[in-house]
This record gives sequence, structure tokens and C-alpha cells, in this order.
Amino acid sequence: MASLLRNRAAMIAAAIMSFVVLLILIAPLLSPWEIDATDWDNIATAPSWSTAHYFGTDDVGRDIFARTLYGGRISLLVGLSATLVSLLIGVMWGAVAGYAGGRTDQIMMRFVDVLYAMPFMFFVILLMVFFGRNIFLIFIAIGAVNWLDMARIVRGQTLSLKNREFVEAARAGGVSSFAIIRRHIVPNLLGVVIVYVTLTIPQVILVESFLSFLGLGVQEPMTSWGALVNDGSALMESAPWTLIFPATFLALTLFCFNFVGDGLRDALDPKDRSQNGGGRS
Repeated sequence: MASLLRNRAAMIAAAIMSFVVLLILIAPLLSPWEIDATDWDNIATAPSWSTAHYFGTDDVGRDIFARTLYGGRISLLVGLSATLVSLLIGVMWGAVAGYAGGRTDQIMMRFVDVLYAMPFMFFVILLMVFFGRNIFLIFIAIGAVNWLDMARIVRGQTLSLKNREFVEAARAGGVSSFAIIRRHIVPNLLGVVIVYVTLTIPQVILVESFLSFLGLGVQEPMTSWGALVNDGSALMESAPWTLIFPATFLALTLFCFNFVGDGLRDALDPKDRSQNGGGRS
């Protein structure tokens, strides 16, 4: 963890990300305007402190500052929830396939290969159109097709762990395969999983933003950064602030997650630990 603290880019990114999350959480205390409130006296006005429209208003008089912060809640919620779904499916699938080996492994991973051959975004859009554009369905739809990379990574790590001494000892002691996976395999994958989670969250946020940009994401009165970018792009020439602020928050959050993920990857890299004398004896 000391190497992570020495990573200046990761620490700055973590601080910025924490500040953004704090803004999102205390949004009701920062803006006197509701997310769907219309200020008829200020339609598509530029940012102004006198009117308490800190980021300006859109073409129907809604406060961009409030909508950006509330939209961040939806974007982060989608990112975390869909990542959790992909984490649960991917870890269990990859761990079982890697530990079982043989024909079971081949069948399970060929299924993953088949899903890999399908266009990812097309499959998500198909699920959204077929089952309806519900916010909870967005979590499931993105997470249910985003677990493939996690499964492959976990399988590869499991293949290297299942012949280790502590696994052999548990197997010789009569411990069931499910218990070995749960008690010995999965806990030793946490480092790799944590790193991949930090890199998956921005990917999921970007997917949700793209869906919202296409009009397939969250629906009014809710909003997200992707939906705000979509709305702002139509007003880019007459009211550029409607695009600049949500796009800045979106880009900043994506960069911060990636920098933190890179920092965690470097800190948890076994080669890096051995070179710095931090390996276990």
C-alpha cells in the first residue's frame, strides 16, 4: 500500500474523485433548485451566482448545477451496481471453470467465447428495447453482459492457484470443491478483482452514458451525465454551458477511476512487491 501512497497521480485522482462523490451526496444542500424545477424567468441563461444558477439553465429553465449533481448519482449508481452484477457472475463462473478444469472448463469457456462474438452494445440495446427502459434493468443488462472479461481473468488466476500447497492440503483433508473455491480460491483473487473493479466502473459509466446519449438510458424526470450530455449537445451553439459542465464531470470521473485503477494495479503487482522486498517469505 506504500507504493500506492507514493503514486502521486493515483492519490490526486482519489482526492478529486472523493470531492466529486461528496458533492453528489450533499447535492440537496448545495442547490435551492430541484432537478425538475423550472425557472420561467431564466430560460437558457448563463451561469450566475445572483440567480443561484451556478451552472446556468437549460432551454426549459431547469438548473444545470442540480441536474449535474443528481445525474452523477444515477451514473455512479449504475456503474457500481452493474459492476457488482458482473463481479458476482464473473468471479463465480471463472473460479468454477478454472478449478473444475477438463471438459467442464472447456464448455464454460466456449460459452464465454460465443458471447464474446456477439456485439456487446447491440446485445445491451436489444435487452433494453425488449424488456423496457427501466433503471433497474439498466443495472442488470449492462452487468449481465460485462462479466466476460472478469470470468477470463479469474479463470486464469484460478488455474495457477488450484495446484498450490494450501489447496492441495484442503483437498487432502476432505474439503468439498465448493468450500475450497469459497474459502481458498476466491479470497486469494481479491487483489486482481479489486483492480479490475476500479477499471470496470468507468467502463460501465461510459456504456450507460452512451445508452443515454442514444435515448435508451434513464428517462425523465431522472437524468444522468450521459443524458445531460445528449441534451447539451443539442444546445451546444446557443447554450454551451449545458454541455460543458456535465461533460467535464463525466470525463473527470472516468479519468480519476482509471488513474486509481492503474495505481492499485501497480501496488498489487507481485513483481513490483518482490522487487521492493515486500514479498511474503
